[in-house]
Amino acid sequence: MTQVLASDQAFYAFSPANPPVMTVAQGEPFVIETMDCFGDQVHSADYTMDALDWNHINPATGPVYIEGVKPGDIVRVKITSLEVRGHATMCAIPGDGALADFVSPETTIVENVPGAIVLPTARGPLTLAARPMIGVIGLAPAEGAVPNGTPDAHGGNMDCRLIGQGTTLYFKAAVEGGLFGCGDAHSLMGDGEVLVCGAETPATVGLVIDTVPVPALPTPFFETEDLYSVIVAAGSVDEAYKRACALFLGFMTDVVGLTVNDAGRLMTLVGDLKFCQVVDPQVTVRFEFPKAVLAQLGFTAIG
Repeated sequence: MTQVLASDQAFYAFSPANPPVMTVAQGEPFVIETMDCFGDQVHSADYTMDALDWNHINPATGPVYIEGVKPGDIVRVKITSLEVRGHATMCAIPGDGALADFVSPETTIVENVPGAIVLPTARGPLTLAARPMIGVIGLAPAEGAVPNGTPDAHGGNMDCRLIGQGTTLYFKAAVEGGLFGCGDAHSLMGDGEVLVCGAETPATVGLVIDTVPVPALPTPFFETEDLYSVIVAAGSVDEAYKRACALFLGFMTDVVGLTVNDAGRLMTLVGDLKFCQVVDPQVTVRFEFPKAVLAQLGFTAIG
């Protein structure tokens, strides 16, 4: 029987001190249920963010102990399914986000319907195709506690819209068992998350986790059906994009086996540097590269 971890098993900072609430074997399918980023506190458009318990936002369900994972291991996380539940919530908060100087306070309830969301607007409801994704996902750091809202080398609130069903992520374990957790799902979110939120929603996530013997892989790293990508969190956009380019260059040389100049030519011709989000304590950017190009050179899989 597949193990299911309920959303009330939540933590608010990634830390090696968090006791695991589930143990899974490598390769064992399991399911995590998540709350939305507001801890499922918002149920109507009349709710004001002043009433929010800010000590209980960005909950991640977990942590999950993965048997056999040791510090330094490259941990592979496959998202086998991602289904949103209930309604989605959005908020406009003056002072927060890239649009902080323009918005007025407002809470919006967004309807989740099969394959889409229905967004109320002043000119009537608007139906948009859904693209469920996970904002907070990662492993415990080696020491200390990193609030779930902060992205860093362990993962956390990376808010990358490509982290959804069918995506495989890679993290470097810092503690035994990895201590995995995830939460902060969105029905839909654009690159940048400029309003400080997407369509924030509870979700049910199917997962399989194991390790791969690729010690040179930069992390956090992910792959979709079509792309390889590295994600970097940093205090400034300049630092983030420069590190993302450098780390992906390392992937191209140390993992794929290309020369530096060949890798650079390919990265500038068909690679893409993109924002994930610009509203958290650290910004996250990603460097994407098409798998099909590397397949022509004989590189077809990680590990």
